[in-house]
Amino acid sequence: MIKVLQNELSINVIASIIVSLLFLAAGFIWGKYKERRRKFGRNLEEYDFYPFTVSRENFGEFSLKDFRLGMHYFLKNEDYTAARQLIFIGEQNNVRSQLEPAEQKVYAQLFEKYDGRKVVDDTNEYLENYVRLVRLIGKSFPHTGIEILLHNLADPAHSLIVLENNVTGRHLRDGTTNLLIDLKRRQLLNEDKLNYELNIGARKFKCTTIPITRKDFGIVGAICINVDVNYLTEEVMNSKERIEAFFKNLCRTDMQLDENILSKDEYAKALKGKRHFKNEVA
Repeated sequence: MIKVLQNELSINVIASIIVSLLFLAAGFIWGKYKERRRKFGRNLEEYDFYPFTVSRENFGEFSLKDFRLGMHYFLKNEDYTAARQLIFIGEQNNVRSQLEPAEQKVYAQLFEKYDGRKVVDDTNEYLENYVRLVRLIGKSFPHTGIEILLHNLADPAHSLIVLENNVTGRHLRDGTTNLLIDLKRRQLLNEDKLNYELNIGARKFKCTTIPITRKDFGIVGAICINVDVNYLTEEVMNSKERIEAFFKNLCRTDMQLDENILSKDEYAKALKGKRHFKNEVA
């Protein structure tokens, strides 16, 4: 009798272990399946309701109508990649203030379903390296009339997060107006925003804007370089002392290191007396 009970107990234990392993395997497979669906979702621009259009006049604009269509679609049909891209674009364009109260609730459901808060937080983390990059480049050229700044376009209303060598009078947390739309338009037209002139009242600037793109979300930030042309041509170049001060600031260093940044050939020429890249020595 005891032996029979032991056999039944052993069978039950083994059966329980097998069932547990089956549930564990099923959970693992289901988790992988959901992860795969998230990873291999479509990009938002593959849908007909991509909420950004370019007019015949090449003006870019946010489409609230298409945003609404996407919002309702992704509540019923899961696409982790495209839905998060839609949320990101919505946050960029302050969509909460544009939606009716009833639709704000729908957007809140979408935001919750696809963890919208993490979309913004991840972008802030993604831009951290660019924060250091802009800050250190700016501090390398102080008092030269050359401004460099960084916009976080996940929050256009408060986009300015780094500002070095201020020549435009802006402040951290200032917003941007049509920068995001313009960069998106140029991206679609395959145009760089490079080496362009701005004339604002009596002021003149030479500028370059470099978009920062992220694989899953498109343009998430921008580095802007603004040269105060009038300062250089009217203040610096009209005075020998100011020209000297400008170049002292440009060439100023804070430390001296023993490193070689030259090629092998240039290094050999430097040892023979070559003083700069256009100087030739025998």
